[in-house]
Amino acid sequence: MNLAPILVDGHYDNGVGKSDAASQGVILGGLLRDIPALRPGEILEAIPGLVVTQHSGEGKANQYFLRGYNLDHGTDFATRVDGVPVNMPTNGHGQGYSDINFLIPELVDRIDYRKGPYFAQSGDFSSAGSADVHYRAALPAPLLSTTYGSDGYRRVLLAGSTVVPQGPTLLGAIESMQEDGPWKRPDRMRKLNGLLRLSDGDERRGWSAEALGYAARWNSTDQVPLELIRSGALCRFCALDPTDGGRTARAILSGEWHAQDGDGYTRVSAYLEHYRLQLWSNFTYFENDPVRGDQFNQRDARNILGTDIVKGWQGSWLGHDSTTEAGLQVRHDLIHVSLYDSQARQAFNTVSDNQVGETEAGVYLQNTTLWRDWFRSIVGIRADGIALDLTSRTYRPNSGHVDDHRVSPKMALIFGPLQTTEFFINAGEGFHSNDARGAVDRFDAQTGATLQRAPALVGSFGEEIGVRTEWVPGLQSSLAVWRLNSDSELVYGADSGGTEINGASRRQGVEWNNHLTLGRYVLIDADLAWTHARYAHPDENGESGDRIPNAVGKVASLGVTLHRYGPWSASVKTLYIGGYPLSQDGALRAPSSLVTNLRLSRALTPRLTLVLDVLNAFGRRYFDIAYDQDYRVTPTSPLVADGITVHPGEPRQYRMTLNLDL
Repeated sequence: MNLAPILVDGHYDNGVGKSDAASQGVILGGLLRDIPALRPGEILEAIPGLVVTQHSGEGKANQYFLRGYNLDHGTDFATRVDGVPVNMPTNGHGQGYSDINFLIPELVDRIDYRKGPYFAQSGDFSSAGSADVHYRAALPAPLLSTTYGSDGYRRVLLAGSTVVPQGPTLLGAIESMQEDGPWKRPDRMRKLNGLLRLSDGDERRGWSAEALGYAARWNSTDQVPLELIRSGALCRFCALDPTDGGRTARAILSGEWHAQDGDGYTRVSAYLEHYRLQLWSNFTYFENDPVRGDQFNQRDARNILGTDIVKGWQGSWLGHDSTTEAGLQVRHDLIHVSLYDSQARQAFNTVSDNQVGETEAGVYLQNTTLWRDWFRSIVGIRADGIALDLTSRTYRPNSGHVDDHRVSPKMALIFGPLQTTEFFINAGEGFHSNDARGAVDRFDAQTGATLQRAPALVGSFGEEIGVRTEWVPGLQSSLAVWRLNSDSELVYGADSGGTEINGASRRQGVEWNNHLTLGRYVLIDADLAWTHARYAHPDENGESGDRIPNAVGKVASLGVTLHRYGPWSASVKTLYIGGYPLSQDGALRAPSSLVTNLRLSRALTPRLTLVLDVLNAFGRRYFDIAYDQDYRVTPTSPLVADGITVHPGEPRQYRMTLNLDL
């Protein structure tokens, strides 16, 4: 059946017949280069329903929200960049820590995104969803981009590609960025980023090799008590501990090879990474130590080695076209992770110091069969195992070894295309791993008390029905009704060095996504997401109520792009985040937020373009994040139990960029 093509002008590749679920899609790099963004991580907000915020300095991993999950820094959302996993298990700050500040948006070719645990190729951290970011192999022309903006924002990017004589294509980029932000104590964010990519071949047969280096350092203005801001005792952009901050670095070598013929396909990739992180944070101020304060120092240094191997066979089964795919994914992290009490970035007490060897291996088998022109099935099964070896340098009884494994079936039924519409039924199990310290530690190192060990792998089950249609010419619409259950809202609190084993949860929701093209120039994106998130049983965790703190229930976005109308282009995007509970009984709530970003660009010459970004264009006051938290503001002030702390969103900012094609 041949469908009339719909032109979406380089923004999406989500037409009927190209997805295995209504909530799956592909975002092309053209969209990311058209829309304004405050920070690199916000390019993931092009994924409908995903929210990307920050509760600390800009060099720290973002806070993510999707499908009623406070994903923290990535616990249930898996991210890869050119095949290399970004999420860090047993991280110094948070399980699944996903820092994509090294991403260069101008180089992105596409983002493949999936929601829910229905996909056999997706393993750890992917219960709520996953995103694979792919870089371009070449640029049409060398690019020099310089940006100057509010609050000391400066950025320079030099990127280009060339074909080696009678050989592969070499792509290179170097980026330098600095900013202070609106904070009373400037962020002084400084980062340097570089990439070299060598590639050859095409979709049927080819290879690539990549080297990446990234380093950043910054100051942090962490969340502060809302009451102090409201009373005027603390300015909106002030900090209570002006010595918080961090630094991080990573170096990655990776490569991939692929081949395809009439009988099937093979893909092989491998990566080697060295990673370092140090964070100094203080969220409770003087609650625990009225003399030196509650600042703590988290450190993470690791080497990572991993590989993915995929083999596919194309043929016939019971007289129907069929493809069977088998995959192997292996990753080993050698980690030195530690936690210290500190004052003004000077460590004075070792809370924990651990050497961890963590190996994760997953295998999967998946079959796709075309039973009719209008019906195909995808059936898969995935088996994952984890081995955790921990050596405690501070409390030897906590040294030990833990193994765990899970088997996760997956299924999708796709009906269509039926003219311009198709229907989906999806179901599957998923999981996320736990921090090795939470799974192995048996005793409280301070008191010697016996601890409840947390499981190494925490399961989830999701199901979804959906529809995707192009019934209205120029309009792509999808509707998904989904449910996702987690065995436990288990979180490893790396700030305190312990595991929070919370109750099981139930989430259900609806997502409605629309992409409309009007003529050759106008593109409209309108997305709505509603989620109902609750603990499976009331009064879990020794608390009254069944609300899940920080579970965002409503997200809506509207984007309008005027694309290449003569020398002009313009884009405006508005994001709405509904209010959400901060406490289990729902008594404390965060307010809603509404933020609009604007981009206006004009081609001055065929090679020179001027771009103006106005971020938070209407200057609205909002909070990037809010928490229910205990704290003590000064050594002598009373303890505040169940107070609200916030990280204010940034005020209106202007950024001017000059892009020159060399």
